[in-house]
Amino acid sequence: MLLLVQVSLLVSWLLCYSNACEEGVHGSSSKREGDILLCRSCGYEIASSLDLKFIASKLALAQRNDTVIGDQKVTLQLFENPHGRRFQVITLKKAALHKHWPADGHFSWFPGFSWTMSTCPRCHAHLGWSFQPSNWPGQVTEKHFEESEETFVALIIDKLLQENFAATLLVVPRTFRS
Repeated sequence: MLLLVQVSLLVSWLLCYSNACEEGVHGSSSKREGDILLCRSCGYEIASSLDLKFIASKLALAQRNDTVIGDQKVTLQLFENPHGRRFQVITLKKAALHKHWPADGHFSWFPGFSWTMSTCPRCHAHLGWSFQPSNWPGQVTEKHFEESEETFVALIIDKLLQENFAATLLVVPRTFRS
């Protein structure tokens, strides 16, 4: 039984490794899916780098460009909440999040927008906030939120993990090494 488990792990690792090698040799795939961002707590797929949408805020304490997603330069903004906690966030058009309605306009980091706390749909870890225009009702349908050009999400960079980085965390058991 143990041998069967070890063999299946080896086969899985080899398949994963060969796919990574092919992509490295031939460059990125032709359909270019973008880098996938995962919930750091549970690995749930939260967003794609193709959905990045920089929304500047004059209330940001600082902002900087960094290569936090693949080799793409992304603008990180630093904010502080009324309790003194600081968050570095990236902004995106959309993400797979559970939004905790109703939206609130108080202490918004983006003037003219109301916010609602957003969590991972699987493990419920707090990942950031979803923003909608302040003149909207406090609660809207998910479809209306996702289809609007006026909405966006701000995700805490420390709560995310890149899928391609997570794949490198695979450890090969000693019994498979020569």
